[in-house]
Amino acid sequence: MTPAPHPEHGAEDLCAAGMQLYERALREGHVSGADAETAPCLVDFGLLYPTAMDLSRLKPVAPVAALHRMLRGTGDRIAEERRREARLAETFEPLMRIDARLTGTDVSPGIHVLSGLDQINNAITEAVSEASEEVLTVQPHPTHIRKSSDRHREALLRDQDFLDRGGRMHALYQHTLRNAPSIVARYEQLRGDVEARTLDEVTGRLLVTDRRVAFIPASKDRSVALEVRHPAMVGFLATAFDRLWRLATPMYPEAVQRPTLNGITPRQRAIATLLVEGHTDAVIADRLGMNIRTARVHIAKLAATLGSESRAQLGYLIAQSGILNQED
Repeated sequence: MTPAPHPEHGAEDLCAAGMQLYERALREGHVSGADAETAPCLVDFGLLYPTAMDLSRLKPVAPVAALHRMLRGTGDRIAEERRREARLAETFEPLMRIDARLTGTDVSPGIHVLSGLDQINNAITEAVSEASEEVLTVQPHPTHIRKSSDRHREALLRDQDFLDRGGRMHALYQHTLRNAPSIVARYEQLRGDVEARTLDEVTGRLLVTDRRVAFIPASKDRSVALEVRHPAMVGFLATAFDRLWRLATPMYPEAVQRPTLNGITPRQRAIATLLVEGHTDAVIADRLGMNIRTARVHIAKLAATLGSESRAQLGYLIAQSGILNQED
């Protein structure tokens, strides 16, 4: 009677007959060729091999050696797939930049991934060049300070060209940047409808042009960004900016001094809010855009003003003082 055909499977799904025979070969040091016919997969996968002295006897390959060989093959295949992915991405990346309206296939979800600073800057420059009404930006960190002089000049020319077309620019920064000379100097070089305000806390970086296109970061190092053209999403981001703008304090062209109430500065009030929420010094510093040493100096001044002798007492005194309920 002809034996049933051996089922096809991979080495990762070794059949029951193959597993039993391989275990026996490992314990006994060999199996017969006749036994191996019940599990031909062991020879196919290189787990059994004939001996030079007796071809009818098959010896097992050590499991460690077999596993290493198979994993190495898997690693090679994965590496090749990654190289293929990179080639595909390189091939299709410029094609994805083509407007779907021009190709007649409006299948874009309205979100495009931009990778690399050059691609991001080029996309922003293109969006600003197409804008005619307004550019809204949130700058949690003064990125233009770290730009090369060439990029800085290009950004100034881009913004001035937009202002010359009658557009307006609104920019939001954190309060820690109110006195940064480079920021004021940048706006003093621009002619037109430009205004900047500050808040204790702002969102991540945001740029919106004519409420039609928005750019937001997609990685911590800002080497990847999202270009958003979906009307509902862009509208949501623009509305969020408007609400932050109404709460912000003017910085340019005319700076408004935020009032000190009962000896507590606006910066200390912002810190007090985060303290009563239970945040650490490091978190407070990060959210308010300052280094941790500066944050601790402000915390110490706040404690001295309120007469606190411990961190626990400081939280209690902040709550009792009513400073968080006072309006500017």
